[in-house]
Amino acid sequence: MPAKISIILLIIANLLIPAAIWIFSLGFFPYKPFLPGRAQYHAEEDDFVPNSPFNKVIFMVVDALRSDFVYSSESGFHFTQSLIRSGAAIPFTAHATAPTITMPRVKAITTGSIPSFLDVILNFAESDTSSTLIMQDSWPLQLKTNPGGRLVMYGDDTWLKLFPDTFFRSDGTTSFFVSDFTEVDQNVTRHVPSELDQGDWNGMIMHYLGLDHIGHKSGPKSPYMIPKHREMDSIVEQIYQALQTKDHLKSTLLVLCGDHGMNDAGNHGGSTPGETSPALVFMSPKLESISSGIPCPLESPDKAFQYYNVVEQSDVAPTLAGLLGFPIPLNNLGIFIPELLRFWSKAESVVLMRRNAQQILAIVRATFSDIAFDGMIDWTTCAKPVSDAEKLSCLWAKVKALQDDENASIEEQLSALTEFLQAAQDIMSSTASNYDMLKLQLGIGTAAITACCAIAALAGLNPKGWSLWTCILVSTYGGMMFATSYVEEEQYFWYWIASGWLVILYLKFILLSTTIPYYRILYLPILLAINRVLRRWNQTGQKHAGEPDIAKTFLSAHSILLWIAVTVTFLDMSRRLAWCSLPGVPSRVAGCASIVLCLLAFGFKVAFTITVAPELLTGIPQYLWKIFEGTPLVSQARIVLWGLAISVAYIVYQGIKPKPELSKSAKGK
Repeated sequence: MPAKISIILLIIANLLIPAAIWIFSLGFFPYKPFLPGRAQYHAEEDDFVPNSPFNKVIFMVVDALRSDFVYSSESGFHFTQSLIRSGAAIPFTAHATAPTITMPRVKAITTGSIPSFLDVILNFAESDTSSTLIMQDSWPLQLKTNPGGRLVMYGDDTWLKLFPDTFFRSDGTTSFFVSDFTEVDQNVTRHVPSELDQGDWNGMIMHYLGLDHIGHKSGPKSPYMIPKHREMDSIVEQIYQALQTKDHLKSTLLVLCGDHGMNDAGNHGGSTPGETSPALVFMSPKLESISSGIPCPLESPDKAFQYYNVVEQSDVAPTLAGLLGFPIPLNNLGIFIPELLRFWSKAESVVLMRRNAQQILAIVRATFSDIAFDGMIDWTTCAKPVSDAEKLSCLWAKVKALQDDENASIEEQLSALTEFLQAAQDIMSSTASNYDMLKLQLGIGTAAITACCAIAALAGLNPKGWSLWTCILVSTYGGMMFATSYVEEEQYFWYWIASGWLVILYLKFILLSTTIPYYRILYLPILLAINRVLRRWNQTGQKHAGEPDIAKTFLSAHSILLWIAVTVTFLDMSRRLAWCSLPGVPSRVAGCASIVLCLLAFGFKVAFTITVAPELLTGIPQYLWKIFEGTPLVSQARIVLWGLAISVAYIVYQGIKPKPELSKSAKGK
């Protein structure tokens, strides 16, 4: 293929890449109906608004608080478990839909809506302001508009980004320094005593990050996990005792929950049972009037991590609205949690559930604008509705018919309302992920054309660089991207490719050699054995992420071998940097600079280990690492990074600097 055609194909491929991404994104991020404004009570809807049992809420989020961390026999939440047994706490497992990361989950908890995967991108944008909820109805904003409404917040600064200029007092902490297990939580806890003494707020939000950081660093079975459970449980105990003893907190509800869970590796973001099953506990002395207590802790449930009744995370929004006496947020898809309706009579419960149904009906009407939800159809003839919209129309007609029927019992009305709410929640939640398949297919097709153009261009520019093995590699790896399970376990593909490539290279070596020394026959088994060791060095992916491996299991238990390996690695890096040298710098000076840089990096690693995982220094004489104890980590990291940056900048400068031309006499010599 002529080089000119290859270049044209390469340009076409580069132009099609953004087009493919754009078309696919249009189909992957579907339209969701959004109702602007704030919900308000309307007198014509109901004759009265049931009295609320609480006037304040303390909302305590423990990041990645998986259900078994609170409810199992291996939990450190002993005080919380005692409240569950006494009836002062009512526990649930709150189902969190994917993506199981903080920003989408906080949106679901506060608005009752179903966030999309676009929030995954916004979650990692530290400077993002487009994802604010200040223009969207939510229970924090409803609570603030209540008479005397003031909110305070301490913890994850995600709340400050979602609700700017909302909190009367706040102190945010960043969630991305995952090696901090203690200070990130102490910065929250230090505000608790003073806030409990003050009565100038009606909502206090706390978001603890330490438990999530422990999971990311060393998994749910980390030796740091149970002490962190006990620390969080002590905060619950401190707050609950204040609810019992302080008059201005007598009508305060304490909610303990996780925004998401974690998998066996301590990570989250996907849809495994561990990631989608955070704990949710409502606590107050007042709950003893509606609950006699239930057993806690429990053995592992039949369905993984599903302890007690399972509710949707979005159900928190309408439940808090009823318990605290404010309108349900406009875009809510949650349902009032039935166990907490016991605060009211059955007639009052019907009023609360009807308000919930009318609020969700507004979203249904905005989504299915071509269907009349006026309750005028005969619901008894709706045996088999042909669409989701017709099904909801029939169920709403049943609700209206029973509401107007003087002979209908309250139980029948509650049953019809619950049936409509559950169907609406399921259908409307699914519409939030109703992808435009035509656009998805067009996007994938455009991407396929892009790939063909790129491959043809590269093959034309370098025809000798393509082989049967390369084609197999590219095609199989590309095919894997169409299945999430293959993406999650991608490492197995590379394990197979590495083994196959070693065998092919060995066969080529055998076929091209005329004489083969006997010891070279051992090359292949030795290389395959090394490859096998590398496979077991770190367990990755999702399926086996928490299983034993060399790095976490063997080397952690043999710290001397671990530090020998670390020291040898740094010595090798120092040797390689010294050999490379710095252009224009005497070799001895360049060698000394590389040694100093590697020593600083080694010191930072030791100091970091002392702070984060001191157990890895067990068996190492103290005089070898005590000198690094107490040194500021941030300063050390800056010195190392600045050293690397200056070295790289100098090398780049020397590479692009014009070379002085040699004189004619020098050229002659």
